[in-house]
Amino acid sequence: MRSSVKNWWWLLSGGILVSVALILLLLGLPSESVPTFAQVRDAYQPSEKALVDRHGVLLHEVRVDMHVRRLSWTPLASISPALLSTVVRAEDRRFFTHTGVDWYAAGAVLGRSLAGARLRGASTISMQVANLLERQVKSKQFVRRWPTLTAFAEPWGKWRQMRRAWALERQWSKEQILEAYLNLAPFRGELEGVAAASYILLHKNPHGVTAAEAAGLVALLPAPNAALETLQRRARRIAQMLPSTFALEETDRVVAQIVHAPMASGLGTMLAPHAAQRLFREAPATSPVHSPLDARLQRLALDSLHRHLLELRDQRVEDGAVLVVDNATGEVLAYVGSSGNLSSAAYVDGVIARRQAGSTLKPFLYGLAFEQRLLTPASFIEDTPLALAVAGGVYRPQNYDEHFQGVVSARTALAASLNIPAVRILALVGTEPFVQRLRASGFQGLTESGDFYGPSLALGSAEVSLWELTNAYRTLANGGAWRPLRMEMGSHDDLRNLLSDGQRVYTEGSSFLVSHILADRESRSVTFGWENALATRFWSAVKTGTSKDMRDNWCIGYSQQYTVGVWVGNFSGAPMKNVSGVAGAAPIWAEMMARLHQNSAQQAPAVPTDVVALRINFAPASEAPREEWFLRGTEPVGTGERLAREQTRILSPQEGAIIALDPDIPPAYQHVALEAQGVPAGAYWELDGNTLGSATRAHLWRPVPGKHALRLMDVHRQTLETVQFVVRGDGKRRE
Repeated sequence: MRSSVKNWWWLLSGGILVSVALILLLLGLPSESVPTFAQVRDAYQPSEKALVDRHGVLLHEVRVDMHVRRLSWTPLASISPALLSTVVRAEDRRFFTHTGVDWYAAGAVLGRSLAGARLRGASTISMQVANLLERQVKSKQFVRRWPTLTAFAEPWGKWRQMRRAWALERQWSKEQILEAYLNLAPFRGELEGVAAASYILLHKNPHGVTAAEAAGLVALLPAPNAALETLQRRARRIAQMLPSTFALEETDRVVAQIVHAPMASGLGTMLAPHAAQRLFREAPATSPVHSPLDARLQRLALDSLHRHLLELRDQRVEDGAVLVVDNATGEVLAYVGSSGNLSSAAYVDGVIARRQAGSTLKPFLYGLAFEQRLLTPASFIEDTPLALAVAGGVYRPQNYDEHFQGVVSARTALAASLNIPAVRILALVGTEPFVQRLRASGFQGLTESGDFYGPSLALGSAEVSLWELTNAYRTLANGGAWRPLRMEMGSHDDLRNLLSDGQRVYTEGSSFLVSHILADRESRSVTFGWENALATRFWSAVKTGTSKDMRDNWCIGYSQQYTVGVWVGNFSGAPMKNVSGVAGAAPIWAEMMARLHQNSAQQAPAVPTDVVALRINFAPASEAPREEWFLRGTEPVGTGERLAREQTRILSPQEGAIIALDPDIPPAYQHVALEAQGVPAGAYWELDGNTLGSATRAHLWRPVPGKHALRLMDVHRQTLETVQFVVRGDGKRRE
């Protein structure tokens, strides 16, 4: 007995001496170097890249690190007090009083170690943070240098933790150490940090964790992947330490939920997948990525698109896209690339996918004709059957309702979206100049020449994207000045610089005329009736479009403050069943515009200085008298002259005519009669830029092989009408 006591005494004395010697050695070593709290927090990389809106609201998250699951760094203020107190009680009860090492706990562990047990436990939260930062318990350098002391590698690693913990305590506050611990600690499986643990395992924010849930989470810290029974016993012991009173069975339920929670579950925030894909491609690795999007508008656009597509499901419609932009800054406020689970190709981005434009290109055609002073909103245009010779045969455009209105004004033709007048105007303007103007308006997909597109370009045969189309309409809203759209947040200086620049695509006057027509509910009623989704309680200009075989629906419109673009169709290219722009895309557009302006009254834009108003009366009275707007200098100077001018037309040759030279008739005897009706005094013919003579009577022209453009010009050198035709053959007789 006396010998046993003696051995115990020598063992204790030796342990104390060794401990004192090692402590003195450690104190004599240079201080450990540790990073600052700010460095650790800034270097923290979430596994989820997050997209937030202009107000900091989470819009979308994407997993970018498949090795670990971390969410954004969570400050102490966003963690529930129940969880904070439970961590301290269970992991380091004297955390707020020690200086990095709990010597009471260390003494007990050291005694067990000298008795032959492994050196485990007694790690304070500060020591665990030091270990998490280092990610290395054993000192591999020490083992390599002193191979005979390998048995001391584990104690040496613990002592290094102590020294780093002291260094942390000298440089960090207790709150910073606790915050770092809760953000860096592994909880279960691939989950690191309290945010990932609470979101994935408990389906809630860290600030909402209850006392029973805190016991379940903290039970994971010593051994995150322990079995269910082990974790439940540990959680019960922790619960008994807490002042809160709740049934221990509640901890069993929480632990069972934690153990059986699916690790691969998402966070459920997927409001802007296509916008996130675009922004994440350019953004740095840090999270979150800030955008000018507005979460409220994004949710509204998603909901509106989803509801209206469900209503059209029986009409074979499953896809759509919505884009909302701020006219002044170009910032994108809502970006919906697809209908999500309603789509068979949800990953396709309908905002940037190119589809046939339909009638949505007509406003730019009319704007060009107004700007070139070839037309005014009061000009008469024939809406009558038309056949044009093209490379593949004869092109016969039809109106949407397959009816013709006869002679109509340019205002009515554009507002009512009549097709035949648009084709006639394209012949007047020229296909190539129109293609060039569309490119200047941001339509980058128009890479071919005007001859490639032909007369069908007037009806939107070219492919455009919702992104391009919406910004082109925004150009009209901004008085003809084109600026790029913005998906990134910029400083006020960036915005000022952006607003000071701009590419002038249309004059303010021509933009005003087009906008005024697109806002004209009365003129629109010829095709759409008085009651439809295009009518708003505030000033707005809007245009719909439907591509061939009803494969695409468009509705693009703007107020002074916002432009909204909507596309509805099928990514597969399958046609819809009896769905026009008014029925498909327009209701979504109207809902978005109403929400955007629910607290503001939008007025009509100011009249530019180069625009004048004049009261006009039509004779014959095909349209009601009205006040009409004109570019200064194009307004009629007298009723008789104006009416004669409006009824003027070329009778021969007709638009698209193909004239063949007869090899059996001598060329000197072959002529084409150039004839027109309603010709004002002083009018003359101009062929391919060359003056031929007076147009007040028939003019005989000797045909020359090739393509030709014939213009009827007035005394002021203004074009009254243009036709294009082709002469084939060389007139030489073949033997």
